[in-house]
Amino acid sequence: MWKTSIVAVLLGTSLLANAQQPPAQQVVQWQLQVLSDGQQIDAFEGTTTVGQARTDTHHRMVQHNVGCKDQPAGNLDLSRTLTISPLRADANEIMLSIDAQETLEDPTARQTDIGCKLPPQPRQVNASHPGLMVTPGQWASWTIVNANPNLVYRVRASLADSVSNGK
Repeated sequence: MWKTSIVAVLLGTSLLANAQQPPAQQVVQWQLQVLSDGQQIDAFEGTTTVGQARTDTHHRMVQHNVGCKDQPAGNLDLSRTLTISPLRADANEIMLSIDAQETLEDPTARQTDIGCKLPPQPRQVNASHPGLMVTPGQWASWTIVNANPNLVYRVRASLADSVSNGK
Protein backbone atom coordinates (compact mmCIF):
# COMPACT_ATOMS: atom_id res chain seq x y z
CA MET A 1 0.00 0.00 0.00
CA TRP A 2 2.74 2.46 0.90
CA LYS A 3 4.46 1.60 -2.43
CA THR A 4 1.29 2.56 -4.28
CA SER A 5 1.16 5.85 -2.36
CA ILE A 6 4.77 6.68 -3.22
CA VAL A 7 4.19 5.91 -6.90
CA ALA A 8 1.05 8.07 -6.86
CA VAL A 9 2.95 10.96 -5.22
CA LEU A 10 5.81 10.71 -7.72
CA LEU A 11 3.43 10.52 -10.66
CA GLY A 12 1.38 13.45 -9.34
CA THR A 13 4.53 15.53 -8.78
CA SER A 14 5.72 14.78 -12.31
CA LEU A 15 2.37 15.73 -13.84
CA LEU A 16 2.21 18.91 -11.76
CA ALA A 17 5.74 19.92 -12.83
CA ASN A 18 4.83 19.43 -16.50
CA ALA A 19 1.58 21.37 -16.10
CA GLN A 20 3.41 24.35 -14.60
CA GLN A 21 5.81 24.81 -17.50
CA PRO A 22 4.93 27.94 -19.46
CA PRO A 23 3.88 27.49 -23.08
CA ALA A 24 6.66 27.84 -25.64
CA GLN A 25 7.14 31.46 -26.75
CA GLN A 26 7.28 32.36 -30.39
CA VAL A 27 10.69 33.43 -31.64
CA VAL A 28 10.89 36.15 -34.31
CA GLN A 29 13.71 36.71 -36.78
CA TRP A 30 13.79 40.34 -37.93
CA GLN A 31 15.78 42.65 -40.17
CA LEU A 32 15.74 46.44 -40.13
CA GLN A 33 17.24 48.61 -42.88
CA VAL A 34 17.87 52.30 -42.34
CA LEU A 35 17.31 54.38 -45.49
CA SER A 36 18.46 57.99 -45.76
CA ASP A 37 17.07 59.82 -48.79
CA GLY A 38 16.35 56.43 -50.39
CA GLN A 39 19.84 54.94 -49.84
CA GLN A 40 20.52 52.19 -47.30
CA ILE A 41 22.99 53.50 -44.71
CA ASP A 42 22.73 50.90 -41.95
CA ALA A 43 21.17 47.54 -41.12
CA PHE A 44 20.28 45.58 -38.00
CA GLU A 45 19.09 42.01 -37.58
CA GLY A 46 18.31 39.66 -34.78
CA THR A 47 16.28 36.84 -33.34
CA THR A 48 14.12 37.79 -30.37
CA THR A 49 11.49 35.93 -28.32
CA VAL A 50 8.01 37.47 -28.10
CA GLY A 51 7.88 39.59 -24.95
CA GLN A 52 11.65 40.13 -24.86
CA ALA A 53 13.62 43.11 -26.19
CA ARG A 54 16.91 43.46 -28.00
CA THR A 55 18.95 46.67 -28.08
CA ASP A 56 21.80 47.33 -30.52
CA THR A 57 23.89 50.45 -31.08
CA HIS A 58 25.90 51.26 -34.19
CA HIS A 59 28.47 54.08 -34.30
CA ARG A 60 29.88 55.91 -37.30
CA MET A 61 32.63 58.48 -36.79
CA VAL A 62 32.74 61.30 -39.31
CA GLN A 63 35.32 64.03 -39.71
CA HIS A 64 34.97 67.35 -41.54
CA ASN A 65 37.40 69.93 -42.79
CA VAL A 66 36.91 73.03 -40.68
CA GLY A 67 38.40 76.42 -40.01
CA CYS A 68 39.87 78.97 -42.40
CA LYS A 69 42.63 76.54 -43.44
CA ASP A 70 40.07 73.81 -44.18
CA GLN A 71 41.89 71.27 -41.97
CA PRO A 72 40.50 67.89 -40.85
CA ALA A 73 38.78 68.24 -37.46
CA GLY A 74 35.28 68.44 -36.12
CA ASN A 75 34.82 64.74 -35.36
CA LEU A 76 31.24 63.59 -34.78
CA ASP A 77 30.02 60.25 -33.45
CA LEU A 78 26.83 59.52 -35.36
CA SER A 79 25.21 56.79 -33.29
CA ARG A 80 22.01 54.86 -33.79
CA THR A 81 20.42 52.81 -30.99
CA LEU A 82 17.44 50.57 -31.65
CA THR A 83 15.40 48.53 -29.22
CA ILE A 84 13.13 45.98 -30.88
CA SER A 85 10.59 43.86 -29.06
CA PRO A 86 8.19 41.43 -30.71
CA LEU A 87 4.85 41.89 -28.95
CA ARG A 88 2.82 39.29 -30.82
CA ALA A 89 3.57 36.79 -33.56
CA ASP A 90 1.74 34.21 -35.60
CA ALA A 91 1.85 32.90 -39.16
CA ASN A 92 -0.19 35.88 -40.47
CA GLU A 93 1.11 38.90 -38.59
CA ILE A 94 3.94 40.06 -36.34
CA MET A 95 3.72 43.14 -34.13
CA LEU A 96 6.98 44.85 -33.20
CA SER A 97 7.61 47.66 -30.75
CA ILE A 98 10.55 49.81 -31.91
CA ASP A 99 12.37 52.57 -30.02
CA ALA A 100 15.05 54.55 -31.83
CA GLN A 101 17.61 57.15 -30.80
CA GLU A 102 19.54 58.71 -33.67
CA THR A 103 22.35 61.24 -33.80
CA LEU A 104 22.28 62.86 -37.24
CA GLU A 105 24.38 65.53 -38.89
CA ASP A 106 22.74 68.85 -39.51
CA PRO A 107 23.02 69.20 -43.31
CA THR A 108 23.36 72.99 -43.10
CA ALA A 109 26.94 74.18 -43.74
CA ARG A 110 27.84 76.82 -41.16
CA GLN A 111 30.59 79.41 -41.26
CA THR A 112 32.13 82.01 -38.98
CA ASP A 113 31.66 85.73 -39.66
CA ILE A 114 34.85 85.75 -41.74
CA GLY A 115 33.89 82.66 -43.76
CA CYS A 116 35.73 79.88 -41.95
CA LYS A 117 34.01 76.49 -41.92
CA LEU A 118 32.41 75.22 -38.73
CA PRO A 119 31.65 71.55 -38.12
CA PRO A 120 28.02 70.51 -38.52
CA GLN A 121 26.03 70.32 -35.32
CA PRO A 122 24.69 66.94 -34.26
CA ARG A 123 20.93 66.56 -34.14
CA GLN A 124 19.16 64.13 -31.83
CA VAL A 125 16.09 62.25 -33.04
CA ASN A 126 14.05 60.01 -30.75
CA ALA A 127 11.18 57.96 -32.14
CA SER A 128 8.97 55.17 -30.89
CA HIS A 129 6.53 52.90 -32.67
CA PRO A 130 4.38 50.99 -30.17
CA GLY A 131 3.15 48.35 -32.61
CA LEU A 132 4.44 48.15 -36.17
CA MET A 133 2.48 45.43 -37.96
CA VAL A 134 4.56 43.27 -40.31
CA THR A 135 3.28 40.52 -42.59
CA PRO A 136 5.79 37.65 -42.30
CA GLY A 137 8.36 37.84 -45.10
CA GLN A 138 7.13 41.26 -46.32
CA TRP A 139 8.76 44.67 -45.81
CA ALA A 140 6.98 47.33 -43.75
CA SER A 141 8.16 50.95 -43.71
CA TRP A 142 8.18 53.53 -40.93
CA THR A 143 9.22 57.14 -41.66
CA ILE A 144 11.30 58.57 -38.80
CA VAL A 145 12.19 61.98 -40.32
CA ASN A 146 10.37 63.49 -43.30
CA ALA A 147 13.15 65.74 -44.66
CA ASN A 148 16.82 66.79 -44.29
CA PRO A 149 17.35 63.82 -44.48
CA ASN A 150 14.31 61.65 -45.22
CA LEU A 151 14.92 58.80 -42.79
CA VAL A 152 12.92 55.58 -43.17
CA TYR A 153 13.15 52.24 -41.39
CA ARG A 154 12.24 49.18 -43.46
CA VAL A 155 11.44 46.14 -41.35
CA ARG A 156 10.94 42.49 -42.27
CA ALA A 157 10.15 39.74 -39.78
CA SER A 158 9.12 36.10 -39.70
CA LEU A 159 8.68 33.31 -37.21
CA ALA A 160 12.02 31.67 -36.51
CA ASP A 161 12.47 27.98 -37.26
CA SER A 162 12.52 26.40 -33.81
CA VAL A 163 14.94 23.70 -35.00
CA SER A 164 17.57 26.26 -36.04
CA ASN A 165 17.29 28.00 -32.65
CA GLY A 166 18.07 24.85 -30.71
CA LYS A 167 14.51 24.42 -29.37
